[in-house]
Amino acid sequence: FSVPPAGPPISGFSMTSSYDITKGHAGRAPQTPLMPSYTALPVTGALASPLSQPVPLPASPSASGSSITFPEDHGDPQSIGVHNEASAGGLWGFIKGVAGNPVVKSVLDKTKHSVETMITTLDPGMAPYIKSGGELDIVVTSLKEIKVAAVRQAFQDVFGMATVTGEDGHSNIAPQPVGYAAGLKGAQERLDGLRRTGVIHQKQPAVSVESFIAELLPDKWFDISCLILEDPVHGIHLESFTQATPIPLEYIQQAQSLTPADYNLRWSGLLVTVGEVVARNMPHVSRPDWHAVFTGMSRQQMIYSTAKAIAGMYKQRLPQRTI
Repeated sequence: FSVPPAGPPISGFSMTSSYDITKGHAGRAPQTPLMPSYTALPVTGALASPLSQPVPLPASPSASGSSITFPEDHGDPQSIGVHNEASAGGLWGFIKGVAGNPVVKSVLDKTKHSVETMITTLDPGMAPYIKSGGELDIVVTSLKEIKVAAVRQAFQDVFGMATVTGEDGHSNIAPQPVGYAAGLKGAQERLDGLRRTGVIHQKQPAVSVESFIAELLPDKWFDISCLILEDPVHGIHLESFTQATPIPLEYIQQAQSLTPADYNLRWSGLLVTVGEVVARNMPHVSRPDWHAVFTGMSRQQMIYSTAKAIAGMYKQRLPQRTI
């Protein structure tokens, strides 16, 4: 039998055709190989191989001398891209125009608030990060998280967004201040010390918290915290106090007995704090937050309530353009 041809014939198309092979490809050469049309020669013999059978190919729709077919020109894709960009720009301009509408803005604000509420409900720890920022920047004169977190939450609840951080402030009074005057002095000294040493700017708004004890009734002692807000730029100075937490008289007597009679800061208070005495008598109670055991309300909650009141008064006194 005959041997199949070694390759396809090359006489089925014209090499001198003037047809532009880049037509319909945006100036680029076609990506498929140029395959001519041909007819395989019949193979005679009893043992004809299936591979040698003629393979019918579709006839060329073109009536020209060339058997090569090309896709129709549907336009330059580059021009289509420019048109799409123009359309997208117009749509974006439309969206920006609609967003400026007060009604639409109100809907967007409500949606944003709903999303933030959902996030903070699922993960309360995200609230300080979501609400941090804005124009309001407050420094708390302490690094204790109980104080910083309470003030931060209060100002963010009142102003919507606020950046609240803590700095380690110190006072020159006894560790356990006694009386309202000592509490006020301790809070003010924390503020003044941070400004004097340059830790915070002279014009930096700041909040200071100082705890003290006071005998409000005969043999009835209470723990109270004093909060001071100071904004030198706007000339705002606010003071307030937390609710009073009753303290068992025996704890006060122990703190007094542990303070030497010649203690040089005895004029301002005691050497041993009430928290230290409570920790000695009740080892299972947290020293920084023994208030929750006595009242069912944590110290952070107490500071938060007063800080929120101060934030509200502060907002009322600020010029409207700065809020």
